[in-house]
This record gives sequence, C-alpha cells and structure tokens, in this order.
Amino acid sequence: MRAITPPPALILMLALGAANPAPAQETAIGRTVESLLDFARESNPEYASMRYEAEAAGERVAPAGALPDPRLRTEIMDITRMGEQNPTLNPSKVGSTKYTLMQDLPWYGKRDLKREIAELDAEGAQGRARGTWAELAARIKAAHAQLYYVNRNERLSSEILELMVRLEKIAQVRYAGGLAVQQDVIRAQVEQTGMQSELIALENERTQLRARLNALLARPAGARLADPDSLRPLPAPVKLDYAALEERVRSRNPVLFAEEARIKSAEKSRELAYKNRYPDFTLGIAPTQYQSAIREWEVMFEFNIPLQQSSRRAQERESESMLSAARSRKEAAANQVLADLAENLSAIEAARRTEMLATNRLLPQAELTFSAALAGYENGKVDFATLLEAQKQIRQAKQSRIKAQTEAQMRLAEIEKLLGEEL
Repeated sequence: MRAITPPPALILMLALGAANPAPAQETAIGRTVESLLDFARESNPEYASMRYEAEAAGERVAPAGALPDPRLRTEIMDITRMGEQNPTLNPSKVGSTKYTLMQDLPWYGKRDLKREIAELDAEGAQGRARGTWAELAARIKAAHAQLYYVNRNERLSSEILELMVRLEKIAQVRYAGGLAVQQDVIRAQVEQTGMQSELIALENERTQLRARLNALLARPAGARLADPDSLRPLPAPVKLDYAALEERVRSRNPVLFAEEARIKSAEKSRELAYKNRYPDFTLGIAPTQYQSAIREWEVMFEFNIPLQQSSRRAQERESESMLSAARSRKEAAANQVLADLAENLSAIEAARRTEMLATNRLLPQAELTFSAALAGYENGKVDFATLLEAQKQIRQAKQSRIKAQTEAQMRLAEIEKLLGEEL
C-alpha cells in the first residue's frame, strides 16, 4: 500500500503544538489572605445575593416617588339610539360617548416622603451587604490564620519527631555501652509514637480547615489550596487606640450604619403616617362625543374624606413605636459593638506581648536549657527525663509563639469586621 503523507500545514501545526505546550495549571490560591478575599468577593453567593438585594432596593426609589398611573374611562351611552337601531359600540353611531381621564394626586409632601423612605431603605440594604462582606472576610481571615497555625505546628511536630529519632540513637549508643538503661530508648520511641499521632490529628484539622475555606469561596470541598506563606503584619500599636477606633466604629460599622438608616426611615414613616390625616385628590377631564364631534367638556375634582380617625391614630402610634424600637435596636447594637472592640483590642495586645515574650525570652532560655541537658546526658550527668523535659520546653515556647501570632490575626480580623474596612 502507498503511504499517506500528511499535508505540510498539518505538520507545521503539530510542530507548533509540540513547541508550545498547554499553559500550566493556574497556581492555587491561598498563599496570602488577599488572594482568598479577592476570589470570595467575586464568587461567594451569599455576598452576591446581598449585593443584588441592595441593587433591587435602589431601583425602588424612583417608583416610590412617582405619581400613580393615570386612568382612562370610556362610557358609551344610548347604544340603540332610543330603539331606532340595533345595539352598536361605534362611538359615531351611538347617542354619546364620554371619555374621562383621571389622575390621582397625593397630598403635598407624601411623594417626597415615600421617595426618601425608599432611599433610606436602599442605604440600609447597602449597609447589610457591607456587613455580609465584613462577616465573610473575617471568617476567611480567621480560617487562613488557623490554617497557618496548623501548617506551622505540623512543621514543628515534624522537627520534634526528627529530634526524637536522634535522641533515640543517642540513647541506644549509651545503652549499648552500659551508660544508660533500656527505658531511655523505650521512652524515646513512645515520644515518637505520640508525635506521629499528633501529626495525624494536625493533618485532619488541616483538611477540615481547607474544606471550610473552600465553602466560603464557593468551591468544591476538595479543591486545591496553597499553604499560607505568611501572616499579615499587625498594625502599629498607635493605630489600635480605643478612642480613635471607637469614633471610626460609630461612623463606619455596617450594622450601625444599617440601624441608623432604619431610624431615619422610621422617622420619615412617622411623618408620612401623620400626613395621612389629610386627603388625597383625583383630578379628571371628560370630553363627550356626539356622533363624530366633541361637543361637551367636563372637569372632575375628587378627594377622599379621612373619617376613619381611630385607624389613623393606630397607624400613628405604630409609627412611633417602630421609631422607638429602631432607636433602641441601634443603642443595643452600639453597646455590643463597642464591647467587642474593647475585648478584641485587649486580646490583640495580650497576643502581641505573649509573642514577644516567647520570642525574646522563653525560646532562647529553652534552647539553652536543652543544649545543657543534651550535653549533660551525653556525659551521664542528667537523666533522659530531664532531656525530654528540656525538649518539651522548646516545643512549648515555639507553639506559644505561633499560637500568639494566630490569635492576634483572628482578633485583627474581628476588629476589621467591626470597622467594616481594613486597618
């Protein structure tokens, strides 16, 4: 059989494809908390729903202040011309046709109040959307910090496991030389087993945290996330002054912003309830057609009579109660928000001091103690239990530092949630 030679163009395309392989898979997000926040801002369905609700509330402003649609009424009279013809609906062949065009006009100021109420409701919806994002961002920041803690703790546990392997070898050498008891070797092996069990627990916790983060990002639970590289730097202590942050919280907290909008809306609703004491009007004009010509014009004026005073007084009392409720709700929210602010500021300062203490004092002291204990064990001056205790002190100091860093990040996330913005 004759061999089939591919066309030159196909050969060129295949060569170009081999020279330019498919782009590598996009790098997994998660190394920084900012990458997670950017992704969540675009993909989280809960935040998207609140944004859409805020947009919908904004679109209610124009209809709220608009006039009602006018009404047109047509009345065809004497459709048989006093019995002279069969019934017909042709305006030129009936006795007369009356066209009435009517427009409802609310009492002066009611339309403006309805529009202002809708505007304030839209502001409240925007505040709730901001609050949803602040809550979501805080949860992402906290989960990212916890994942950082687990990864660093896992790395520390692996280092301690390697150290215990080396200590076991030292114990075996000393046991073989008759300088130590077999219990030292067994004790080192028990410590290794405990570290391996802890690594399993940390791996499980890391899987759970990644699933939680992926849920916040609206991704599959098993989607790949990069390990956190580092934590965000903490703000300078001067930026964590309670008096300055209290003023910012009062003016920018999403919950308080929404509650303030609700108070203003309740005030406008109260004004509208009192304006309902006055009647609304209807104006109309009515030309009348006889055969093919308009021969009469009428003007109509109509208004409702507000006689149901007990009903209106009940509505007014309702509006007063709703306003009082809105004010009380904001006061309660402000008290809670400021208490949370003070609590988190105290906690972040404690975490900062704990980290400095662990870094500058506990860890250097523990390392010196371990070095001395290791040398003493090799020389037969201290027992193996003392060496293990010294090793545990190093581990506890490092864990204390990592825990303090994580705690500070979680408290910072809570403060930023209260502020509704980054520090």
